[in-house]
Amino acid sequence: MSGERETSRRHVYGRTKGKALRPRQANLMETLYPGVSISLGEGLLDPHALFGDVDEVWLEIGFGGGEHLAHQAVAHPRVGIMGCEPFLNGVAKLVSEIDVRGLSNVRILNDDARFLLERLPPAALSRVFILYPDPWPKKRHNKRRFINEETLGFLAAALKTGGELRFASDIPDYVAWTLAHIDRFNREHGKTFVWTAERAADWRTPYDGWPGTRYEAKAIREGRRPAYLTFRRACPDSQKSAI
Repeated sequence: MSGERETSRRHVYGRTKGKALRPRQANLMETLYPGVSISLGEGLLDPHALFGDVDEVWLEIGFGGGEHLAHQAVAHPRVGIMGCEPFLNGVAKLVSEIDVRGLSNVRILNDDARFLLERLPPAALSRVFILYPDPWPKKRHNKRRFINEETLGFLAAALKTGGELRFASDIPDYVAWTLAHIDRFNREHGKTFVWTAERAADWRTPYDGWPGTRYEAKAIREGRRPAYLTFRRACPDSQKSAI
């Protein structure tokens, strides 16, 4: 990707650094982080090469403080999990979890997830999580939302057939936005993402093994009801006929 394209791409995240890191966090960022960080070159990145012997690879986009990602890494030791997070303080929290829990199946990109997605080979991922992304609630900022035609194209290419895209949000407008954009993507490119819900309980009920997140807890305290959407990557043959 050219430098011109990188600079012209819209930001889909806000600030990248908050309070100063605690001494232990700062030390781990110097000593442990380099060994678990993802370096992007010019060519395609083989995610399996980052982990060695794993059964499959998952990706969490915008992992916040890393609580969910660390939980998944513990629960699924045979899965390599990549996480992308531009916010340095969130990265430092996840690095601390890697240290405390002795996680060997986590790799981190401290940058925009789109830079990683566009360097993945086709069908590289079995699951992608987008959990409580920044809703950019002001209408003039809606275009910065992570779910858009460009990123859906990256996700369609990176997910293997039968792979899952999990999207959770407590913002009804963003849930509706996501469903509308995926429907539009399917109409323009053929059936690509199949929403798996068959009844309301399917999207109102947290995922199996769901540990919860601090963003979710805050939303519930404030009276907002989260939605948990799951989309399955359709077989490429099914893309010949749009829904």
